[in-house]
Amino acid sequence: MNLEAILYFKGGVKPLLQVTRQEEEMGQKDDELKSAKEVALKSEAELKDISQKHTQLMEERTLLETKLQAETELYAEAEEMKLRLETKKQELEEVLHEMEARLEEEEDRSHALTQERKETEQQLQLMEAHIAEQEDSCQKLQLEKASVEGKVKKLEEDVLVMEDQNNKLQKERKLLEERMSDMNSNLTEEEEKSKNLTKLKTKHESMISDLEVRMKKEERGRQDVEKAKRKVEAELADLQEQNADLQNQLAELRAQLAAKEEELEATQARLEEECNQRGAAVKRVRELEALLSELQEDLEAERGARGKVEAARRDLGEELNALRTELEDSLDTTAAQQELRAKREQEVALLKKATEDEGRGHEAQVQDLRQKHSQAVEELNEQLEQAKRVRAGLEKAKQALEKEQADLSADLRSLGSSKQDVEHKKKKAEAQLNDLNGRFSESERQRTELGERVSKMTMELDGVTGLLNDAEGKNIKLSKDVSSLSSQLQDAQELLSEETRQKLNVSGRLRQMEEDRNSLMEQLEEEMEGKRAVERQLSSLSMQLSDYKKKLEEASGAVEMLEEGKKRLQRDLEAASSEYEEKAAAYDKLEKSRSRMQQELEDVLMDLDGQRQAVSNLEKRQKKFDQMLAEERAVSCKFAEERDRAEAEVREKETRLLSLARALEDSQDALEEAEKTTKGLKAEMEDLISSKDDVGKSVHDLEKAKRGLEAMADEMRMQMDELEDELQVAEDAKLRLEVNIQALRAQHERELHGRDELGEEKRKQLVKQVRELESELEEERKQRGQASGSKKKLEGELKDMEDQLEASSRARDEAVKQLRKIQGQVKDLQRDLEDSCVAQKEVLSSARESERRTKAMEADIAHLHEMLAAAERARKQAETERDELADELTSNSSGKSMLSDENRRMDAKISQMEEELEEEQANVESLNDRLRKSQQLVDQLGAELAVERSTSQSKETSRQQLERQTRELKAKLQEVEGQGRSKLKSSITALEFKLREAEEQLEIESRERQSNAKNLRQKEKKLKDLTIQMEDERKQAQQYKDQAEKGNVRVKQLKHQLEEAEEEAQRVAAARRKLQRELEEASEANDTMNRDMASLRSKLRRGSGGEAVFSSPSPRSSSGGGMRSLGLGGGLSRRSIKENSLDLQEEEPPSRSPSPPLDPREESYSPDE
Repeated sequence: MNLEAILYFKGGVKPLLQVTRQEEEMGQKDDELKSAKEVALKSEAELKDISQKHTQLMEERTLLETKLQAETELYAEAEEMKLRLETKKQELEEVLHEMEARLEEEEDRSHALTQERKETEQQLQLMEAHIAEQEDSCQKLQLEKASVEGKVKKLEEDVLVMEDQNNKLQKERKLLEERMSDMNSNLTEEEEKSKNLTKLKTKHESMISDLEVRMKKEERGRQDVEKAKRKVEAELADLQEQNADLQNQLAELRAQLAAKEEELEATQARLEEECNQRGAAVKRVRELEALLSELQEDLEAERGARGKVEAARRDLGEELNALRTELEDSLDTTAAQQELRAKREQEVALLKKATEDEGRGHEAQVQDLRQKHSQAVEELNEQLEQAKRVRAGLEKAKQALEKEQADLSADLRSLGSSKQDVEHKKKKAEAQLNDLNGRFSESERQRTELGERVSKMTMELDGVTGLLNDAEGKNIKLSKDVSSLSSQLQDAQELLSEETRQKLNVSGRLRQMEEDRNSLMEQLEEEMEGKRAVERQLSSLSMQLSDYKKKLEEASGAVEMLEEGKKRLQRDLEAASSEYEEKAAAYDKLEKSRSRMQQELEDVLMDLDGQRQAVSNLEKRQKKFDQMLAEERAVSCKFAEERDRAEAEVREKETRLLSLARALEDSQDALEEAEKTTKGLKAEMEDLISSKDDVGKSVHDLEKAKRGLEAMADEMRMQMDELEDELQVAEDAKLRLEVNIQALRAQHERELHGRDELGEEKRKQLVKQVRELESELEEERKQRGQASGSKKKLEGELKDMEDQLEASSRARDEAVKQLRKIQGQVKDLQRDLEDSCVAQKEVLSSARESERRTKAMEADIAHLHEMLAAAERARKQAETERDELADELTSNSSGKSMLSDENRRMDAKISQMEEELEEEQANVESLNDRLRKSQQLVDQLGAELAVERSTSQSKETSRQQLERQTRELKAKLQEVEGQGRSKLKSSITALEFKLREAEEQLEIESRERQSNAKNLRQKEKKLKDLTIQMEDERKQAQQYKDQAEKGNVRVKQLKHQLEEAEEEAQRVAAARRKLQRELEEASEANDTMNRDMASLRSKLRRGSGGEAVFSSPSPRSSSGGGMRSLGLGGGLSRRSIKENSLDLQEEEPPSRSPSPPLDPREESYSPDE
């Protein structure tokens, strides 16, 4: 039994213990699997983090590249700004030198001009004193004679004007009387119309009372209009009297003005000269101030640029420090990078030194400029004070003369204004009369139209009342029907409610008609008030006409007084002419008569010009009138179109009315048929009710049918009512359209009539003006004939005087020779000026060529910018490709070798980009060379300008010599005058005339010089603008250079960052490899564990087969086979092992049944035995 127990233990229990051990090992291996899976998940998360970091690094790299581009652009802009500042500085220095030279030249000129002016003033004073003493007596007589003759002529002209005005006023009086008669006839017609209206008003008592009150008011208005007419006539007479007085005063004031105007001309000439000098000085001051402001702006701009340069220098220093730190950190820097760093440090040091030297030099130049400007301002202030003193003296004399002139001009203006006021009042009175007539006619027309409208409204009211009576009759009939059917039909109340609604609609329409009538009454009242106002205006105009008539009578008395004064003046003239013939010389007579004739000719020519202008104005007015006619025709066409449209609308509405009427008739027929059917049904109902009283159902059905039929009848009635409403609306619309069409036709006819009347009036006025102009032209022709006769007489007298002037021609010949010499010198100067103009043109052509070159340079720069943009695009594309390759590297673990190749390609592309950047830098340097060449051209042009200025200065010196020669000639003339003043008056006058001409020529030359100087200034300004543009381009080039340098620095930084990123990528790849190795090891361990599990499962299965053998009498063989089978492979799970163990437990009892129980000692036997 013991042996059996031992064998049982060895064959059955021991394998079970081994299975539990295997299960524990399987649990341990499961734990190890879980830990390996966690490690794998962690490694995957780390891989994801590394890929995200890699993408972030790539994004940062792109951002750094964009920053690099921006900094390269900023660097280039800074370089361009630097170049522009340098060129501006040079130009400002040149401008300062030029301004200093100009200031010195202008000071010399001002001193020379002041000296010459003093000398000429002294000479002129002496000459004027000599001439004044000799010509005072002659001038007095001549002035007296001229004044008397002028007064006579003016009086004659005034008499003629007064006669013309009297004739015109008489014509206007006749016209006004004709208009008054027309107005009276119109008034009678209006009275007849008012009587007709009173007959119509009997129909409507309320309207009659109102219209009677309005007629009374209209009569009062007529009386007011007549009073106004009288007032207008009285005012006309007063204004004519005032006109005559004012014309007398005008004649006197003109004589005074002629004397004062000569004095004013002399003073104005002096004032103009001094004002020109003052204006020149003020212009110089303004130019200097403008230059100062420009210099200050340039200073501020340079300071700002200097601050920017310093900030950029600091930024560069910081970037250099960062680069140094990065270079010290990075051990893989090449020798080329170290050389570039050394070059950059040297360039930065040179830039610092250059900026400091430029700042110091600029500050010194600014101080010098300030000192020079303060000196120039002080000198200009002194000159201005001197000019102010001279001006104060002149202004005092000017103020005295201006006061006299202002008094005279005030008198003239008062006379002219009073005359104009009279004419304006006259025109206004006529215009008011015309307006009042027009308004009166319009008010009559409106009144007639309102009467017609009232009659139409009464007709419409009669029609509406008839419709109301018909409706009331229908309502009575319907109420009877409803009372008969109310006991049987409860639904008949709906018909009553509908009829009440219809009544309300009719009452609403009645109210609308009453409101329309009230509005028409209000319009009538407004028109009557307008009529009253028109009558008041007519009365006021009649009063004005009476006042004008009184004034006309007073003016005729004043004309008679003027004729008496004319006779007196003629007597005085005869006495004065006798005295004048005794005292005056023949020579003076001829000269003065010639001057008079010239003045008269000039006056005649001026009058001719004025009349031509008047003719042109009349032609313009005629054109405007034609335009107005065309516009009125267009308006009439528009009205005709609107009338046609309205007629078409009326036709359409009539067709609608006909269609609605047909629909109404159809509906009425249907209603009648429905009523017939209802009556038949009612009869049948009554028969049925009488025949079938016992049967309640048939009665109920009949009542239902009756109700349905009644509802149908109600619907038909509703439709009938709606159709009637639509018919009434259409009829109302038709009536309104007819009324509107009639009103439009009446308005159109009125407007056409008014426009025809206006056109006829305008045509009459134009014909009158043309006739007046023709009469004036005939008078002017007569005056021309008289002037030609007097001119012939003067020519004969001039021939006599030429014989007398031969003696004085010899002295004149000498002066002419000297003048010819001066003219030859002037011609030489003109040639020199022409040469200078040619040189200026050449300079301009060269400047244009430089502008073309600059434009070509700008085009090249734009092309280079495009190349840069293309290079940047290529670089961006390369970066995008690099990013895509990096993403592919992160996605594909097996493509590490491809990453390295692509990195090499990217390095090659970056090197290509650097080479392209170097090529672009070379292009920028070539552009800078071209800019330098263009600057040299500008310098050459400046030198040519300086040469031209020197030539102009030499010409000015020659002009000064000529002016000295003229002074000497003037001195010689004074000596000649001292020797023979009495003999050589005519020669002196001729020489003075020639001197004036020479002075005028000199003035013309000076103006030409001024114009040339202005042209030179304009050209200089253009050159400055060109230089500014060149500076801007240079600054841009400098900025591009700075940006390129910054870009190179950033490229290096990015390279360094790329290298670091690549190192990080390598590190990440190494970590990834480690993780992959660990994963592979874990997977191998997992595989081994799975194999062990499979082997254990196979062993367990075999163990279950061994237990089956263990129940046989040979347990050793079975146990031995079971133990051997543990080494075989197989794959079973824990569940299969547990099932096998349960099967073993179930199979144990039959094997144990023959064996006795074991002792506890045997049960505790160790498996080692």
